Formats: sequence, structure tokens, C-alpha cells
Amino acid sequence: MHSYTDLLILGAEIGGLQWVDMLVQLFFFIVLLALLKKFAWGPLMNMMEKREQYVANEIEEAEKSRADAEKASQDAAEQLNQVRAEAQKMIEDAKAAGAKQEEQIIESAKKEAERIKEAAQADIQNEKERAIEALQDKVASLSVLIASKVIEKELSEQDQEKLINEYIKEVGEER
Repeated sequence: MHSYTDLLILGAEIGGLQWVDMLVQLFFFIVLLALLKKFAWGPLMNMMEKREQYVANEIEEAEKSRADAEKASQDAAEQLNQVRAEAQKMIEDAKAAGAKQEEQIIESAKKEAERIKEAAQADIQNEKERAIEALQDKVASLSVLIASKVIEKELSEQDQEKLINEYIKEVGEER
């Protein structure tokens, strides 16, 4: 307790406790707090609330943007898969059309080859018939020629064979 009294004595020596000054200071401190509450604390709290709302709105917009981006990404992935499926279908259709066209070309080529073969056979047959006709005409003319020569002169069997061989040889050379 001694120390407390020493403290009071020290306070009295310095000027003592001034209760009035303390009350005035307390009053002005309370007024200052009231002014701060009215002019600083209220606007500061309003500003903090606005900032809090702004941040909350920004977070909400960011979430909404993220959700939109995810949806757009999913839509793009679905469209990509759809385009891939369509491209695959187009490729398969093109392959099928190519195979069908290949078969048509082969069938057409076979028909054309058959037509050419038949035409060639017909030409060969025509040429053969013409050659036979020409040969028959030649044989007929040679026969007539031989007959006229035989008539012109009577030949022995040996001369007749010799004459026939000569005419046959002539026919062979003309070919």
C-alpha cells in the first residue's frame, strides 16, 4: 500500500489529479467517438458494404462465366464429335460410292471388251467369208483358164499334171 500512497503523493506533487480535466477530456473523447461514428464510421461501413457487394457480385459473375465457359466447352465438344461423326459417315459413303463406281466401271469394261470381241469375231468371219469367196472366184477363174488351155491343146497326163502344178504354184505366189 505504500507504493499506492507514493503514487498519490507523486501525482499531488506534479499537480494532483485534475478530475475536471479528466471529465472534459472524457466528454470530448465521447464527442469525438460520436462524430467519428457519424461521419467516418458510417460512410466507412457503407463503403465496406459496397465493396463486399461488389466482390460478391464479381465472384457471382465469375462463377456464371465459368459455368457458361464449361457449357460452351461441352457444346463445342459435342459439335466436334458430331462433325467427326459426319466426316466419318461422309468418308464411308465416299468409299461405298467409290466401290460401287469401281464395280460399274469393271462391268462396263467387261461389256465393252465382250462387244469388241464379238465385233472382232464378226469381222474375222466376214474376212474369212470374203477370202473364201475370193479363193472360190480365183479357183473358178483358174479352172476356166486351165480348161481353156486344156481345150486348146490336148495334153498327156504328164503335161496335164505339170500344167496343174504350175497353176497351183502361181496361185500360191499370188497369195
